[in-house]
Amino acid sequence: MCILALVIGAMSLAGGARAETTPTGEDSSLSAKDKTFMKKAAKGGMMEVAMGQVAEQKAQSDDVKSFGKRMVTDHSKANDELKSIASKKGVQLPSKEHSGKWTSDKAYMDMMVKDHEKDLAEFKEEASGGSDPDVKKFADDTAKIVQEHLDLAKETQGKLK
Repeated sequence: MCILALVIGAMSLAGGARAETTPTGEDSSLSAKDKTFMKKAAKGGMMEVAMGQVAEQKAQSDDVKSFGKRMVTDHSKANDELKSIASKKGVQLPSKEHSGKWTSDKAYMDMMVKDHEKDLAEFKEEASGGSDPDVKKFADDTAKIVQEHLDLAKETQGKLK
């Protein structure tokens, strides 16, 4: 989830939101901002699962392996919930799997701290400023889990030499 996606989302809002059609041919009632959030959250969630799986296999530290396992469990659950909301709302989420490349325990944990700080801000923004109640509730509930992940990531990062 990056600045470029925010710029693209802002540009689409400025240029007028175009309604997407659902598989049944109906227009989705979601705002462009909600759709952008959902797509970014799906992409980020898939990355968290992929990197968590790699961490489980390749990390040297048991704490990092455990953190990776938690990312797989929690983000898989959130991804499934998001897919369910998207299906009901007629939003097509990205489906390309992220391929995780491992460099080191420290690099992974540094990335997790940075990503979760950024994600937390985006989830909180959607929870307070989104227009769809289901998407707002997902963002609010998930923000609490992302905060737990951030705290755990910082703790795990601090244990590494």
